[in-house]
This record gives sequence, structure tokens and C-alpha cells, in this order.
Amino acid sequence: MADYHKPDQQTQQALRDTANRLRILSIQATTAAGSGHPTSCCSAAEIMSVLFFHTMKYKPQDPKNPNNDRFVMSKGHAAPILYAAWAEAGFVPESELFNLRKLDSILEGHPVPRQEFTDVATGSLGQGLGAAAGMAYTGKYFDKASYRVYCLLGDGETSEGSVWEAMNFAGLYKLDNLTAIIDVNRLGQSDPAPLQHKVETYQKRCEAFGWHSVVVDGHSVEELCKALTGVKNQPTAIIAKTFKGKGISGVEDKESWHGKPLPKDLAESKPSRRLKAKSKAKRS
Repeated sequence: MADYHKPDQQTQQALRDTANRLRILSIQATTAAGSGHPTSCCSAAEIMSVLFFHTMKYKPQDPKNPNNDRFVMSKGHAAPILYAAWAEAGFVPESELFNLRKLDSILEGHPVPRQEFTDVATGSLGQGLGAAAGMAYTGKYFDKASYRVYCLLGDGETSEGSVWEAMNFAGLYKLDNLTAIIDVNRLGQSDPAPLQHKVETYQKRCEAFGWHSVVVDGHSVEELCKALTGVKNQPTAIIAKTFKGKGISGVEDKESWHGKPLPKDLAESKPSRRLKAKSKAKRS
């Protein structure tokens, strides 16, 4: 494993606060749109916070810079939290998030390449890791560049055979510049995912394809920071145990909330307003 420097308590708290801001913005954007997947966004909030504001190296105002680390949102239905991350980074105006899914907005329901920060469309589940592996292969063997590639997958989409074909390819070519994070939030579209929270099974499957595989609490910024350090000569798979709808009272880890925006009264509840105010205070 590469040298790991544990983030101090102030940094960890800042990452937690950022994760909560990403949650709030995702909830508010999908509620304003009247459609979307806020619960799928909420399970990935700490993952996105650590990736975009601690681990990844990129120029926030220049998403196409060839030296930037790459990010592929394979669970494309969680696009609102990707847009929230770019708003937090300062590239997307925060006000634009509330135009989500409108005809005159580039912020579509899934990431698309006409967005400057999106390299590949990921509306069809199971496709993102293959694209990410191709980017990593190009970076290692053709560009011989220092950029890394990160891919966030949902646990439900690991039922797609294309995911494991990509795993096999990346393991075979020892793509140590590639990291896949599986957001194991247990719940699929209409039923629990086949493995639910059996994170050790995911770990063994990834290891079988030659990946360095780590199980973490997907809501612990400290564990995520350490796991994202990576290793030499192997791609890294992070199996993140999370909860769908994390942080939403009455919704967290509950079925029948997939692809449903929160009602306005729940999205604008007093706890949400207090959390928003707290996050703003931390940033100032």
C-alpha cells in the first residue's frame, strides 16, 4: 500500500460536513425536479466527499484537463450527487442543481458526455467499470500518465456479467491506477439486492479476479481515506457497506423508496434546515 497519512480530526469533520451538504443538495434537487433517486445519492455521500475533496487530483475549473484523475459514475441514476460534488467544487452553479432534468439544463437524469465533467454516459447499469478499465489501461500503457481512474458502482448492478468481465480485464493487466468502489447499500429497485450486506462475498469475488479488495464502513470518512490509498500491481476494489437513504428519518434502509423524490415537507424538514445551516457555518 502507498504511504498513508491519516487525515486530522478537522479534515475528517470537514469531509463529514461536505457529505451532508451533498446529501441535502441531492435531496433538494430531486424534490424540485419531482423525480430522481435521492436515496441512492445519500448512501454514497461520504464516498463522494472523500473522493472529490480529499483523494482525487483535478482542477475544479478545468474538468477536461488531461492530467486530472478520472471519475466514472457507473450507478448513473445517482447523478444528482455527482452534480452536487461539482457544485461544491465550484464548477457548477449551485442554483443550476434546481434545474435538474429540465429541458434547458445540461443536468440530465443520468451523466452524459455533453457535461464537461463526464467522460462516458452511464444510464445503462453495468457499463461504467468497463469504460473505467479502458481509461486506466490507456493511462498506464499508452499515455504512461500519473492520473488515476475511480469508478463508483451500485451493488445491484454487480448482477451484470459485464462488471465481472471488466474485473477480469483489470486484474489481468494489473491496472493499479484503477479503483472501483461498490456502494453496497443493500436495496435494489424493487427488492433487496441478491447479496444484501454480505460484503465478504463481494470481497472474495473481487479477489478472485486479481483485485486488492477492502471492506469498509462506507459512511466512515477515515476508513474511506485509508482504503483509497491503493496498492501496487493490482487494481483496488473498495466494498463499502452503506445504507440507502442514509440520514433521512423514516426512509433510511427502507424498501419502496428507490427512484422516488422526497415530498417537499420531508425534504425541507427542520433537521434538514439545521444541517444546512451547520454546513454553511463550517465552510465560512
